[in-house]
Amino acid sequence: MTGRAGVVGGNRGVGSSELRPDGAAKVGGAFAYAGDLRVPGMLHARTLRSPHPRARIGRVDTAAARRLAGVLAVVTAADVPGVATYGLISADQPVFAATEARYAGEPVAAVAAVDAATARRALAAIRVAYEPLPPLVDPGLAAEPGAELVHPDGNIYREITLTHGNPSAEGPVAVEDSYFVGMQDQAFLAPEAALVVPAADGGLDLRLATQWLHSDREQIAACLGLPESLVRLELAGVGGAFGGREDVTLQIHGALLALATGRPVRIAYDRVESFLGHPHRHPARMWFRHTATAAGDLVSVHARILMDGGAYTSSSPAVLANAVTHAAGPYRVPNAQLDGTVVRTNNPPCGAMRGFGVPQVAFGHEAQMDRLADLLGLHPVALRTRNALRPGDVLPTGQILGAPLPAREAIEAVAARPLPPPLTAAAPETALPGGRATAATHSRVRRGIGFALGYKNLLFSEGFDDASTARARLALDSDGVPFGTVHSACSEVGQGFVTVAGQIARTELGVERIELLPADTGIGSAGSTSASRQTWMSGGAVHGACVAVVDRLLARVARSLGLPPEVVESPRRSLVIDGGEIIGTETGTRLPLAEALADGGPVEAEYTFHHRRTTALDARGQGDPHVAFAAAAHRAVVDVDLDLGLVRVVAMALAQDCGTVINPLSLRGQVEGGTAQGLGLAVMEELVTVGGVVTNPTLHDYLLPTAADVPALDFVALTYPQPGAPYGVKGVGEAPTCTATAAVVAAIRDAVGRDLRRVPVRPVDLVDLSALADPAGR
Repeated sequence: MTGRAGVVGGNRGVGSSELRPDGAAKVGGAFAYAGDLRVPGMLHARTLRSPHPRARIGRVDTAAARRLAGVLAVVTAADVPGVATYGLISADQPVFAATEARYAGEPVAAVAAVDAATARRALAAIRVAYEPLPPLVDPGLAAEPGAELVHPDGNIYREITLTHGNPSAEGPVAVEDSYFVGMQDQAFLAPEAALVVPAADGGLDLRLATQWLHSDREQIAACLGLPESLVRLELAGVGGAFGGREDVTLQIHGALLALATGRPVRIAYDRVESFLGHPHRHPARMWFRHTATAAGDLVSVHARILMDGGAYTSSSPAVLANAVTHAAGPYRVPNAQLDGTVVRTNNPPCGAMRGFGVPQVAFGHEAQMDRLADLLGLHPVALRTRNALRPGDVLPTGQILGAPLPAREAIEAVAARPLPPPLTAAAPETALPGGRATAATHSRVRRGIGFALGYKNLLFSEGFDDASTARARLALDSDGVPFGTVHSACSEVGQGFVTVAGQIARTELGVERIELLPADTGIGSAGSTSASRQTWMSGGAVHGACVAVVDRLLARVARSLGLPPEVVESPRRSLVIDGGEIIGTETGTRLPLAEALADGGPVEAEYTFHHRRTTALDARGQGDPHVAFAAAAHRAVVDVDLDLGLVRVVAMALAQDCGTVINPLSLRGQVEGGTAQGLGLAVMEELVTVGGVVTNPTLHDYLLPTAADVPALDFVALTYPQPGAPYGVKGVGEAPTCTATAAVVAAIRDAVGRDLRRVPVRPVDLVDLSALADPAGR
């Protein structure tokens, strides 16, 4: 494989299906996750949480807990030495509730004890004087003028009014309806955990599972009243994230206990606490009105979006911006009025989750496109193809869409994939909805096919000065063999950076052996592992650092060879690394790479990568808010049992805009995972709250799709290189989640002929129970 200019060779570089270096350990059960960390003498921490969604807090009596043998510390709001609150965008969330609890599960105190059982007993011994108050859990009521305030900062996190063209313009054909998306949890399989060790310099060393080391450090240090230099973070093994580890959860609690005791503290959540402890996907109420010409050209889109952000800000303002700016879908829309509000309630906080506001609106705008196609007598693919965005089109924000965005190509490609064989009476019971246990009747099973097209922004938006830093080094090992090292603070949460970084370094440095140093705060920030950004951003940083290393080495060799100054200035014009040698392409010089490094010593460089600047939205929702986009299209085939309301997803096909593919194997894993998560939201995943209290915070009651629920994915990668990105890459993890839900629900509608406007779709939505009532009243 040929690499970039200046380096040739290497068969494990960019474009190869490289296996994950941690894959065998994970499959074999030997990989150390954050929850597996242990050190001698460590304490075990637990968190006391409010059982009430809203309550005044009088006295927090910890005396009995402190007297228990084996309890070394109890901390409350009174023990926070620095800033009392923290948060990703707005520091409005208390480390511990002091005077009022605003959601069921809000931390009130934390304890450290010699073992987990003693810590649990200590929690039970703490007495909190709660005065329960009526919670405000309806986002519609919370948004009303004069509504009782949930928080002194107000009930409105953000409102956006986006006006494009002439919103009063209408076509002769119109469809409108309302839609609802339930609260989905990230449900990563390894709950939150951290090990906090006090240091001799008065600081702390934390090993933890997180998506953004430097953001965590900033918030932890502020609450502890310590300089950031004394708060050192290293990434521990992460068992999934999907946005749920962007927010600080247990980090500050563990740090306070470690400082109070002078002992290492392990703090880890069980599954119930994980469901209560991190923000979730925003529930959304949406209204859409689409109008079009009789031929099927969109004339206008109107939308109103109301999102429930829960008790604290998290990333709600940014999620709303994504939802509103994507609400018209990947279609040419000359006129639009898109309004959005995200509000504060006494429900659990909501924040980042894969797709970041786009899956909600994609469910709405794709349902509308199907309704419009029905009204016009058009095939749903034909309507989408007719209106699909093309580079150069003007988006509702006024942003000019850059190339590439193969939206039309995606929907056409997925429509062309072969369909599964039809369901016949000979099909085994295990192939029917519900499987053998339900004994479905073949004749009462209906098949449906649904399509969805969507697009998702890539990288941080609205003027955020996004950057990632990496360091690369080329040196000799103890045997005199050249090898490279890469240091980045990029959080590896399953997206594959541990593989991609090595592939880029092999391609650029021209050596086979690459070592990736642990991600920590000993180097500049890599930003968050979110927004489909790390392969582009941290990959760009690794690429830039490696290029700088090779440039410095070649310049050094050029000087040692007495080559002209212009060659020293631009050594790649005459020198190349190939097969372990530095070769003069014009002079015929051949110098072993090992000899060049032995003569001058190791070469190191650091590089910070930035994407192009964007702008915030103005008062009319206009601007240049997004760096780039990726398109995706799904086709789903489902079977539905008309009597039991059970759904089996028979087949899924996906065509996705992937840019240049760095690792085909990793790409497949990402799109399969994203599709499965969207399928889960369509038919089973919902975190249910009643009066603000989560009623199903376990994996027994919160249902996740398993291998039995997710069919093999028929996948087509559309590879159009992205300008401005290293190698022309695009992030791939989020886009399939944005369209999978809409496609599955569209297929269910096609099967049963019902107007489904809510996800997840429940059996009760598919079966008219009144029609099945026993006439004898039994």
